Amino acid sequence: MNVQRAKEIAASPVMANVLCEGTQIYIQHVNEQTETARIYPLGNPEEEREVPLYSLSEQNGALE
Repeated sequence: MNVQRAKEIAASPVMANVLCEGTQIYIQHVNEQTETARIYPLGNPEEEREVPLYSLSEQNGALE
């Protein structure tokens, strides 16, 4: 995923369907300098971690 799209998703009030290693995640913050994002699995915010943007993929359609 590119930096601009990750930032758009993080700022959007609509929950996008984004996966990291097959798990649906929420993007908290995007670091443009390091091209990483702070994420956590949906429903599990205590498992927050930083991952490279290339490990994220957006699936078609927003989550309900």
